[in-house]
Amino acid sequence: MDALATAISQNDPGQALAAEALSNGSYYLLRPRSYPSSISLVMPMYNEEKVVPVLRPAITAFLEELPASVEVVLVNDGSSDRTLLLISQWAREDSRIKVLQLARNFGHQAAATAGLDAASGEAIVLMDADLQDPLEVVHEMIRRYCDGYDVVYGQRAARQGETAMKRVTAWLFYRLMRKFVHKTLPTDTGDFRLMSRECLSSLQHMRETHRFLRGMVSWVGYPQCAVRYQRAARAAGETKYPLSKMLAFAWTAATSFSIVPLQISLYLGLIVGLFGIEEAVRAIFAKAFGFVVPGWTSLMIVVSLIGGATLMCLAILGQYVGMIYEQSKGRPIYLVSQVFQASSDSAASGSSAAASQSTARSLHSSIAT
Repeated sequence: MDALATAISQNDPGQALAAEALSNGSYYLLRPRSYPSSISLVMPMYNEEKVVPVLRPAITAFLEELPASVEVVLVNDGSSDRTLLLISQWAREDSRIKVLQLARNFGHQAAATAGLDAASGEAIVLMDADLQDPLEVVHEMIRRYCDGYDVVYGQRAARQGETAMKRVTAWLFYRLMRKFVHKTLPTDTGDFRLMSRECLSSLQHMRETHRFLRGMVSWVGYPQCAVRYQRAARAAGETKYPLSKMLAFAWTAATSFSIVPLQISLYLGLIVGLFGIEEAVRAIFAKAFGFVVPGWTSLMIVVSLIGGATLMCLAILGQYVGMIYEQSKGRPIYLVSQVFQASSDSAASGSSAAASQSTARSLHSSIAT
């Protein structure tokens, strides 16, 4: 690989980064690009009333550091607290802020998709609003973007403010996903990442209902690299991902990218079948040697095992059939009810409502196609 780097550098110094792309397992020759002329920050939000007063000054200061045109797309995912009131007021006072109000709570992945669809920047950064993902890391992401990478994802070197249970389950999740489901899924990453406009345009062709964005971004390809960082504790408020939601998200990730659960049901059926064969052989020998004892317990055990395995396999198959059913309806991933921006001082007025409905219709139209 050193010889390759030397040869590339001698032939074309502008392609010196190609060796790095190859050593990272990429199939692309990196072509350095200029600093993005426009940048979009996309942040899904759900019940972040306590975070907004901390987020606003942090974002305002950070935007002053970027030598480019910047927009911040805040997606309110049907919050039940004062999140919408606070961020809509922010949008009225700062023209760089765009607020999308979803018609109801559609979930984090759908809200993130809404923000990505509405982003207009040349480089797009997706991140959470709780400031666990430091804004300073975006500078390094942009630098790697300028090196030629189309996706730069944040990789957590440490996770502050999280329980041991969450750290362990997250560690297991990524290793099991890489082992059995998604071989190229980066470990210890979330949705915090920068994407080029080209990569996002490809991602937008994937309109499945059950979404696992970090896996989808990995699937589309393009040159990708990691930026390691220390994940901070939440700036305020509480996590919106309890154990139940984490398990549901893990199941969606597994079933949306693999048929491994179906294969597991096959292996389970084989194991139960072998157990049944063993019981049959034992019964034949017992009959041949006259050791037949009327037994209700062993019969019930076998019947219960077979019945339980059958129901488990049907349940797994039913999950896939249900996902196909949901996808076949062709319903939009999300619906936008209102859009707030400084250019429309009366976001709740009839003209703003009409503009919001037009935006929602255009987004719905893009989904349908």
